[in-house]
Amino acid sequence: MTNHQLPLLVDSHAHLDGRQFSNDLDQTVERATANGISHILTIGCDLESSAKSIAVAEKYENIFAAVGVHPHDATEINAAALEKLKAMLSHPKVVALGEIGLDYYRDRSPRDVQSTAFRQQIGLARQVGQPIIVHDRDAHDDVIQILKEENGAEAGGVLHCFSGDLKMARQCLELGFYLSFTGTITYPKNETIREIIAEIPIDRMLIETDCPYLSPQKFRGKRNEPAYVRYTAEKLAEIKGLTIEDVARVTSRNCHDLFGFGSVDQSGKIAYQIGDSLYLNVTNRCTNSCVFCAKFSDFVVKGHELQLDHEPSVEEVKQVVGDPTRYAEIVFCGYGEPLLRLDLIKEISRWLKEQGGTVRINSDGQANLVHGRNILPELTGLVDAISISLNAPDAEHYHQLCRSTYGAQQSYQAVKDFLQQAGQYIPEVLATAVTYPGVDIASCEKVARDLGVQFKAREYNQVG
Repeated sequence: MTNHQLPLLVDSHAHLDGRQFSNDLDQTVERATANGISHILTIGCDLESSAKSIAVAEKYENIFAAVGVHPHDATEINAAALEKLKAMLSHPKVVALGEIGLDYYRDRSPRDVQSTAFRQQIGLARQVGQPIIVHDRDAHDDVIQILKEENGAEAGGVLHCFSGDLKMARQCLELGFYLSFTGTITYPKNETIREIIAEIPIDRMLIETDCPYLSPQKFRGKRNEPAYVRYTAEKLAEIKGLTIEDVARVTSRNCHDLFGFGSVDQSGKIAYQIGDSLYLNVTNRCTNSCVFCAKFSDFVVKGHELQLDHEPSVEEVKQVVGDPTRYAEIVFCGYGEPLLRLDLIKEISRWLKEQGGTVRINSDGQANLVHGRNILPELTGLVDAISISLNAPDAEHYHQLCRSTYGAQQSYQAVKDFLQQAGQYIPEVLATAVTYPGVDIASCEKVARDLGVQFKAREYNQVG
């Protein structure tokens, strides 16, 4: 039985078919389950290991398989091998083609042969509609080039055990790929990869062991196994300033979205927790249609489904909040403009303050246009902090990005006025801008300073 006391994690890349697990595979799977590992993906590296991976997946309900030919064995790829892989890919427990790619570190196959095998397997993945699991070692530029040339984005997939730089990470995200990280992120000298993790959204990350290899620091030098993926998750949580529960929820959701296994709660959330904050999703309506808003492709934020089937009442919100002092803050946010529901916000905020809660609002700053009056005095004593999306250094760029219903000049001026006036009524005022490609963050910060408010750049969540 899975240990439901622990946040459930997925090991998205293991090699359970080899001799290292031949004597204790049952016990290895049991230890994983006891450590809250809900699912494991075991990976093929050639035709033989792919067949063995399917056999492992057939034996255990919570294990799935990927099949493919690793660059070390690229000479194995020919028309007959591709047909065998195609047949394997139709198996109900096979969810991906991999691992495939390039390895210029060991060069066990000629590089031109590796390239051909990689290209052919991408084509097969596109043909059968399965994602790919990409191996890249010291071949960063060629991997990206081939993914682009072979339209790997159509298949989608993951760069496993990511070892590129930040530029490559962003290129992968632009292609719609996920990035997966192993126990190497726990190694004391591996600060570079931790810096990359800090810069990219967790919504595009997976975690893995790559067992029996790459044990986390605590078990370095010993055989790795799926139970140890928890140490990678803990380090990822530390880097991103999240909880292990957040990492478990997001990475498990990512595996579900990419590979199709596991289950996720797809009911719309009124309240959702990230870190030690509780966020309130009170409307999906908005005065803007921002080009970077992820809700135009899905409504998922940090693993939470935020598409509402109705706008909640005051009593519904109170019920899902419960005791507000359990949280560092209660944030009106969600996937919409909360101040469209001003009356609800005032009533809930009054109740939260009476209960000893701390209240923050995330807003687009156009509430005064919406309500036809200065609503800030009405928030006095009810709101501790407000974050207002500035997003651009001038009206023209603001309208290009945010596409307000109020037009370029009126909407941007309203945002600046709101920021400048908010400090008279709310103790903490913050201007923000999303790090969307082309946004001049430095100029946005200057506008904020000129308005007399603090500034923060917000991570652009690239969903691919």
